[in-house]
Amino acid sequence: MADKKSLSERDICTKYITPAITGAGWDLHSQIREEVSFTKGRIIVRGKLHTRGEQKRADYILYYKSNIPLAVIEAKENGHSVGAGMQQALNYAETLSVPFVFSSNGDAFLMHDRTGLADKIEQELALGDFPSPAQLWRRYCQWKGLETLEARHTVEMPYYDDGTGRAPRYYQANAINNTVEAVAKAQQRILLVMATGTGKTYTAFQIIWRLWKSGTKKRILFLADRNILVDQTKNNDFKPFGAAMTKISKRQIDKSYEIYLSLYQAVTGSEEERNIYKQFSPDFFDLIVIDECHRGSAAEDSAWRDILAYFSSATHVGLTATPKETKNVSSIYYFGDPVYSYTLKQGIEDGFLAPYKVVRIDIDKDVQGWRPSKGQTDKTGQLIEDRVYNQIDMDRTLVLEKRTELVARKITEFLVATDPYAKTIVFCDDIDHAERMRQALVNLNPERVKESRKYIMRITGDELEGKAELDNFINPEERYPVIATTSKLMTTGVDAQTCKLVVLDQHIKSMTEFKQIIGRGTRINEDYDKFWFTIMDFKKATELFADKDFDGEPVMIYVPEGGESPVPPDDEPEIIPNESNSQPPPFEKGGIEGGFSKRMKYILGDVTVYVVAERVQYYGPEGKLITESLKDYTRQTVRKDYSSLDEFLRRWSKAERKAAILQELQEHGLLLEPLADEVGKDFDAFDLICHVAFDQPPLTRRERADQVKKRNYFAKYGEQARKVLETLLEKYADTGIENIEDIKILTLDPFKNMGTASELVSAFGGKPAYMAALYELEENLYA
Repeated sequence: MADKKSLSERDICTKYITPAITGAGWDLHSQIREEVSFTKGRIIVRGKLHTRGEQKRADYILYYKSNIPLAVIEAKENGHSVGAGMQQALNYAETLSVPFVFSSNGDAFLMHDRTGLADKIEQELALGDFPSPAQLWRRYCQWKGLETLEARHTVEMPYYDDGTGRAPRYYQANAINNTVEAVAKAQQRILLVMATGTGKTYTAFQIIWRLWKSGTKKRILFLADRNILVDQTKNNDFKPFGAAMTKISKRQIDKSYEIYLSLYQAVTGSEEERNIYKQFSPDFFDLIVIDECHRGSAAEDSAWRDILAYFSSATHVGLTATPKETKNVSSIYYFGDPVYSYTLKQGIEDGFLAPYKVVRIDIDKDVQGWRPSKGQTDKTGQLIEDRVYNQIDMDRTLVLEKRTELVARKITEFLVATDPYAKTIVFCDDIDHAERMRQALVNLNPERVKESRKYIMRITGDELEGKAELDNFINPEERYPVIATTSKLMTTGVDAQTCKLVVLDQHIKSMTEFKQIIGRGTRINEDYDKFWFTIMDFKKATELFADKDFDGEPVMIYVPEGGESPVPPDDEPEIIPNESNSQPPPFEKGGIEGGFSKRMKYILGDVTVYVVAERVQYYGPEGKLITESLKDYTRQTVRKDYSSLDEFLRRWSKAERKAAILQELQEHGLLLEPLADEVGKDFDAFDLICHVAFDQPPLTRRERADQVKKRNYFAKYGEQARKVLETLLEKYADTGIENIEDIKILTLDPFKNMGTASELVSAFGGKPAYMAALYELEENLYA
């Protein structure tokens, strides 16, 4: 029998850990999952290329009733101590919201109890003493305060299973479980904060499904504030509700359904429409789920006050990516602290959301300002007020046509250099600005517009032609429109999975609006090569990334006045007053364009503008924007793994496969292709790393190959083996080390003309001898 200390980690699992768990009563098929990758690995972008970092992978996750994770187990080889995997397991347990954590080397278990209810936080258990599902479930329910049978029945209800194997991601499962548990404990106001693109609607569906199927909630209302969102929800994520579901759209209400979907506006519009929801009794619904609950609907409609106050006896669950927290408005005051938050930073770190790079472009008149000459008039003959106009005035009180053309030209240049058909949203200050931007882009893209007049479209709330193209813009299978100019209409509720460029030529001071706009690009669509996106910023909006509130936990700021009703106030657009102009800027109510007042605008066509600064910033590992060269980034990335050149050389020389080291570095963020583009494509990966990370003079692959030839060590091999090695050396000089390490290369040209792969390997005396010869070749290459 093999010595236990010589067994691999997987063997330890198979021979010792799994039998101990199943022996304690855990079902191998429904309760035990092994080698679970629960993140995707952060997408790291440099230049035009990207790679994925490491995934988080648990050796075991144990479930109760298949949907509630109770325990994480981290296994180690027997040469390690029993608790060697504990810190890693605790990291996973925090992420997965799991209370019981185990580490094992096959001799015993070290158990860590995160509930705070145990006499000892950590204790060692013999293999035969692993706790049963019933024991851990009992302790879990005590920890969560699930004291009644009814509460446990609610929580135990499984997810909807469509038979395709789709299951909630770990953070969705956390959100669903925390919400269902809150409802089971009779909490009436519940807030879920989940970043745009993380699947809030699917999460809402699973919450409603489990509460409905358990009988805990029988009649349910799902509220959204865009018709397209209601229709998408009904036809996609909510489809399994089938005949039990209806959309409230007619004035006569059918009360025979159980799941109702509605627009705020459909039940709180005109006085006549307001009577629609009053056809239901106040206690008709026992659960209301409010999508985008930071916003409500237009202020004068008082949708929040009307509908939620009317159905006040129901449980209210609010979903938002951006809880509204100001001195006057609060989501948290109404709903309470979030039962779960999943931020943009977490989503990017886990690899479920697309990271971004920022191209900041500063224009001279924005930065340095512009002042009219005495008595100067604009194109329409208006006398221009004598003062200095700067960035806050651009496109609001001062329109410089050449500035609009410059912005359009920079957008066009970017698309031509990357992908002319990359879906692009250009956010402008108002409808007039969006139309001028559309015209400027049309004039700069005549060939594309000839292909289709819909290459560029203005999509704003005032114009049916543009609005009609919104579905086509967000459909990955539709090529046109490619570029959409807009102001407010596309800030929210636009599931633009393939949007690769977000252009900010809009004054944005509202953190809520900024987060919503950034969210237009954060979805990943691997089928359409959408892994990351670019933000092109002309008005310093991305300075909001540096705000401590950008991706922090929501904190309640709003303090109600005495006697105020505890319902969430409507979210009115934040108005940024023009300090030098007494006229307020127009704003667009409820996200649908249409100004309340007309601002004085001076239009000039002859003022020259130019770019004074342009820089590229990347999303860094700490969630901050970093401005650094690719070389600096590579040096930092490599030196995290190898603190010295000697350490790297030792590892490189000992490695049987050099490609494994390169793969490991790439998982940690190293991007060899763009580095080769910058330093030199003829250098070996080894030389690129040694040169950039450790300041060593590089050799080209050809120079290394020629050095090996001069040593003439091939002479000791027979003719065919020598020919194979010489050809491998040529292949290395052409393509690099990774390709020659794969034995499959012997089946390709020019090797297949020299004989079959087995014949070529036989020339060395068999596969072990061939691999030894290849290893010796590599030793000579890197001598």
